[in-house]
Amino acid sequence: MRAGYFTEYGAARDVLRVGDVPDPSPGPGEVLVKLMFSGVNPSDVNRRSGLRGREGFPLVIPHNDGAGIILAVGPGVAAARAGERVWVYNGQRGGRAFGTCAEYMAVAEAQAVKLPDAEALEVGACLGVPAMTAWYSLFADGDVAGRDVLVTGGAGAVGHYAIQMARLAGARTVITTVSGAAKAAHAETAGPTHILNYRTQDVAVEVMRITEGRGVTRIAEVDLGGNMEATLKMAGRKCVIGAYASRGGQQPTLPFYDMLSRDMVVRTVFCSFMDATLRAEGTSRLTQWMAAGEITHSIARILPLEEIATAHELVERGEVIGKVMLRV
Repeated sequence: MRAGYFTEYGAARDVLRVGDVPDPSPGPGEVLVKLMFSGVNPSDVNRRSGLRGREGFPLVIPHNDGAGIILAVGPGVAAARAGERVWVYNGQRGGRAFGTCAEYMAVAEAQAVKLPDAEALEVGACLGVPAMTAWYSLFADGDVAGRDVLVTGGAGAVGHYAIQMARLAGARTVITTVSGAAKAAHAETAGPTHILNYRTQDVAVEVMRITEGRGVTRIAEVDLGGNMEATLKMAGRKCVIGAYASRGGQQPTLPFYDMLSRDMVVRTVFCSFMDATLRAEGTSRLTQWMAAGEITHSIARILPLEEIATAHELVERGEVIGKVMLRV
């Protein structure tokens, strides 16, 4: 089969290759997916560069997210699943060397989720890491109905889904932050109640005004360290922060006693570690929302497989809003 791959870590154009690799076959509990689209996430770029996850495999087929059609099933999987249109997530995580950047992929059947009939197949490659990270960051500690929710970085892939999930789950307010007009316009399509520009507005002051002094009690956080000072000014009692990133390459320092006085929780969010029950609930709710036409997706660029290096560079430089993917 044709696949994108790398055998060493480094810059995209130095290490990424496209060529023939052996076809996979499904083992017990697995399905064989013919992939049509492979999504590129910042985490995929970090792994290829060697910044994160140097697993030491001799050959890596990158990317966690994808979409395609189940061609065959392994022992223990219902034969009726063959022919399903599915989205795949966590493809190249949890000790796996072979992700979605290939014509075929054998993966645990729970990681191949049926796509609602009305959704275009490429939409499936948008989901995966962003949608499941958004779910984990908001719902690991219970529902958000009636809560005041803050989603930092609302124009990002995770933030865009988190805004929609919080709104659909009945949050009282859904506040998001952005860095400029273009990102505000994109975040607006997700339907937040309030958009704040953190470069021109005092986010903490505005959040306390919007929530009438209550503060927020659930945060989907893209920059734990960078935002902590502001967070302490706008977090309500028992606030839970679902933190999936902390920018700048620095380990954040947590102000323990300030957090203790608010009975705050910081939950680190890495979607491949999500427990099975929460994962199943997340894929079920996401499927329901999509089937009802209530979730919007953002595709920035679809490139041919041969342009894998360009796709990685676009994500690495942050030049686009929305998901970059490859047509496999």
